[in-house]
Amino acid sequence: MDGEWTGRGKVRAREAGAVLEVVVDGLTTQAKYYKPLIYEFFRKEWRGSRPAWGEFAVEITMDFTGDPPWLDLDNLAKAVLDALKGYAFHDDAQVSRLLVERRAGERERIVVRVEKLSGGAFAG
Repeated sequence: MDGEWTGRGKVRAREAGAVLEVVVDGLTTQAKYYKPLIYEFFRKEWRGSRPAWGEFAVEITMDFTGDPPWLDLDNLAKAVLDALKGYAFHDDAQVSRLLVERRAGERERIVVRVEKLSGGAFAG
């Protein structure tokens, strides 16, 4: 995926056409931790697209090392979608496809991929 990364802290994001990718470094067992972290990143640092109308597919992947963290994936999804509301899309009801998974990885992080399914690229 092309696109320059925005952000130098725990959260960074980039976009290319109809895809927005967000990466959050580190893991915690508290899903509620992610909502304010991602929201504040978009509020303070993001200068990319504005929210769009249409349908979206969202993939949320939790990469972990060692034993998987004890974290309910449904709570993680809700926190991430709430944080993206008003930045990627206007309302999380616009998400028509949602995949949330936990997998072993090389580093602990959350990767979010938001793809606009209808109406072309994100609004600039």
